[in-house]
Amino acid sequence: MPRRRRRGSSGRRSRTARAELSFSVSHMERLLREGHYARRLSPSAPVYLAAILQYLTAKVLELAGDEARNAGGRRITPELVDRAVHNHVLLSALFGMATISQVAPARR
Repeated sequence: MPRRRRRGSSGRRSRTARAELSFSVSHMERLLREGHYARRLSPSAPVYLAAILQYLTAKVLELAGDEARNAGGRRITPELVDRAVHNHVLLSALFGMATISQVAPARR
């Protein structure tokens, strides 16, 4: 008889693991509750928010990586993130009034 693997002490997986996300669902729920955006909060709302933020982050990093490769570099800098966002029609509209910091830490 095959042995079952135990997941933690209760045998349950986190909501983040069940949704197969990298961004924490519990953290999103806490932010939504502390922000007082609504009286009631659906159980799926923080999962949806975490998935959207993860997708947007992946998309921006993918475009910035393409910009870095086109520029002949191997690093993603704030300038490349800014260029990638502003060269993409939908992301440019989404981040229209956002400022992407150009301050980068000194290299060691």
